[in-house]
Amino acid sequence: MDENRIKGEVKQVKGSIKEAIGKITGDKSTQAEGAAEKAAGKAQAAVGKATDAVKDSFKK
Repeated sequence: MDENRIKGEVKQVKGSIKEAIGKITGDKSTQAEGAAEKAAGKAQAAVGKATDAVKDSFKK
């Protein structure tokens, strides 16, 4: 499994938590930071998935 995939998933979870804390506390800045981190994590995970797919296609 590609390292970017794992790091991206972790970043998504951290972003979701930060976003939820921002919603609960009413802190728009924290909420926005969480949403941005979550989006960055999704992108990073997608890169990892694509890398895995390329690696798998060459193994066959």
